[in-house]
Amino acid sequence: MSIQEKISALMARPGQDPVSKDEIPWWLKVAGRGVGTVGGGIAIFLGLWNCVAILVINVAALVAGMWQMVAGFLVLCVEAPCCCMFIDHVQRLSDAVENRPFWNRALFYVVIAIPPIIIDFGMSTFFGSGLIFTTGILYGMMALGRKATADEMRQAAAAMESNREGPITSSNMRSNLVANAQPISFTGSPMFDSNV
Repeated sequence: MSIQEKISALMARPGQDPVSKDEIPWWLKVAGRGVGTVGGGIAIFLGLWNCVAILVINVAALVAGMWQMVAGFLVLCVEAPCCCMFIDHVQRLSDAVENRPFWNRALFYVVIAIPPIIIDFGMSTFFGSGLIFTTGILYGMMALGRKATADEMRQAAAAMESNREGPITSSNMRSNLVANAQPISFTGSPMFDSNV
């Protein structure tokens, strides 16, 4: 990373995504929206199915089902606000989330998908919350950005190989915190005198 890139990263707005939204492949954007929309709907249905478990007095399944329904509804509101247009302010919520970096959305989806699985592990909670979790993973991949081209990776590998013999710099992937650190060796157990 050059000095100019470091300075521009420091001068960026707080919360600005370091990866431009234009660099993300179209198929990954469509996959994130699609899995979020379908997964939100399925999570709501399977959460309702879990709530029926109150008939057999399974309170954990009821709580997990309610959580999963709320999580599915939130994902559906963010990913497909047209499905919830009868509710006021859903479009503003969707626009506000759309302006946030991808990693915020990824972290939110992953965090809201885990509790139903912990509360009551079953196929319906695993599948419904798993789709929300998958949406979070897709947005996490978007936050990472595009993969480097083959030429860029070859140049980085060649630079790393040529830099291996020279002094260790902080940009090297294998750099240590202390440049002159020696490896730790095992010298054996201490010898004790039995006559003492």
